[in-house]
Amino acid sequence: MNGEDANVNLVDLMGRLIEPEVPAPVSLVPQTAGWWVLGALVLTALAYALWRGWLHWRANAYRRTALAALATAGNDPAAIAAILRRTALAAYPRREVAGLAGPDWVAFLNATGGFPEALGPALIRAPYAREAGAADLRAAAIRWIRGHRRAS
Repeated sequence: MNGEDANVNLVDLMGRLIEPEVPAPVSLVPQTAGWWVLGALVLTALAYALWRGWLHWRANAYRRTALAALATAGNDPAAIAAILRRTALAAYPRREVAGLAGPDWVAFLNATGGFPEALGPALIRAPYAREAGAADLRAAAIRWIRGHRRAS
């Protein structure tokens, strides 16, 4: 250091500093094709998932309708039996469901959605006679509507 620099104070040295240049802005756009391909795949998968979800929601409209009808039917066994029949006709081919009656009807409900066979007699007599235990029948109908396996 020469003698002239020795007498300079820190404030003067800071005044001699040169501001660095501002760097160019960094682009946030992906620079490689792989990111574009990945983005297209993600968007395609999302569109497919939304489409499948919409199809599933639309295919189960009959379940929502049946559950709404059960809510308005209360514990009327005749109404519950009719709602079960309409729901089965919406979910399965008419030739498989329309001719079923009595124990065959209860066996069909049990095979397709686990309807309790113990409630079979109450369901069979429901259109003709009111019986105690309609709340159990209603709960079993709700479980069957929500859980039955739909025909392919």
